[in-house]
Formats: sequence, structure tokens, C-alpha cells
Amino acid sequence: MATAAAPIWSAMCPSRRARLVDVTYECLMIGIEQAKPGNRMGDVANAIQRHAEAHRYGVVRDFCGHGLGRLFHDAPEVIHAGRPGTGPELRPGMFFTIEPMINIGRPDVKMLDDGWTAVTRDRSLSAQFEHSIGITEDGCEIFTLSPKGFTKPPYL
Repeated sequence: MATAAAPIWSAMCPSRRARLVDVTYECLMIGIEQAKPGNRMGDVANAIQRHAEAHRYGVVRDFCGHGLGRLFHDAPEVIHAGRPGTGPELRPGMFFTIEPMINIGRPDVKMLDDGWTAVTRDRSLSAQFEHSIGITEDGCEIFTLSPKGFTKPPYL
């Protein structure tokens, strides 16, 4: 059975889904760039929010990153939308996740009856990336990089 060739425009013009994935990954990495000693959680949050909203996407506020410690979701709470200069100061030795969830539409989500599945209220597409990081003396270290360089789904 023969397969149909992809339309020629698909190679030149990324789909809305692919663009959402790209922007969400960019949000993660832009947030990580702000994760350094002396900055505050609000600096990380604001960098993520500005980039997402520049693409007219919504930043989910109902879920956040978290500290890594004796509890799975330990302090501090790592929000992904906020004001620069606010929140806890980042200091060497802190370990936490940054995991922005970005929606093509509005930022509102709801939980389904199974208590686990989250969906966007406006039925728009959503994407999320996550890294675990540690604040070092001069920046941060990402602990969850793929040894093979896989950072996002491949596009056909």
C-alpha cells in the first residue's frame, strides 16, 4: 500500500501544534536562563510568561514546578507567570523543577473526573516540558538532559 506524500507546504510552514511545542520548549529554556543566584522565582516566572504571551499563548497557573527534597512536591513552589523581583531568592544548593504548561488558547484548565487528567477549558491545545535543576554558585545545572540530545518530539 502506498502512502501519500506530505503536502509541500508542511515542510515550510510549521503546524500550530509544532509551533506550540517549540514555544513551550523555548519557555522552559528561557526560564532556566533566569535560574541563577541572586535572581528570584518571579524572574523565572516572568521570563516564561513574557515569551508565551508574545506568541499569544496562555500560561497555565493551576500547575507549577516544585522543589525536590524529602517530599516529591517539596517547597519552593515554582510558578510560571509572575512579576520580576518577587518570590524567593535563588541560592546555590536549591533543587527544583521548572515545568511550564502553555496553551494555544486561554490559560484556564479543569480536572476530569478521574482526578488526574487535566484539559484546557476552551479545548485548545496544550504542551508542557520539564527539567529538574540545581542552582550553582554561578548559574544552574540541568539534571534531566537527555544523553542523546532529545529535547522535544521530532517533526516529520
